[in-house]
Amino acid sequence: VQLQASGGGLVQAGGSLRLSCQVSGRTLRSGTVAWFRQAPEKERDFVTAIRYNGYEYYADSVKDRFTVSRDNARNTVFLQMNNLKPEDTAVYYCAAGNPILSQTRVESSYNYWGQGTQVTVSS
Repeated sequence: VQLQASGGGLVQAGGSLRLSCQVSGRTLRSGTVAWFRQAPEKERDFVTAIRYNGYEYYADSVKDRFTVSRDNARNTVFLQMNNLKPEDTAVYYCAAGNPILSQTRVESSYNYWGQGTQVTVSS
């Protein structure tokens, strides 16, 4: 299983970016794909996840600004990020796994990780 994250970049506060996570070797119709992020000198934090049944989960800090979606035909998960803030600056990672419902937000529940893509939001 391989995950390839892309779409990061530099954007001004209030702007938007869309990240993509291309998944190979695994169907999106099973398991869960999540996004985590890690800011400099901070731990990696949960951002959002989409489970096999389409249910979506969000961190409180991104709710109403970020939207996760997927294209099963392209085996790709997207993260649409709107109204970006400087505190959203981080390396964003996509991950795949089979967490039970209560562990959806837990980093250790995910077996496969992409390489990360840098998102920088200027004030």
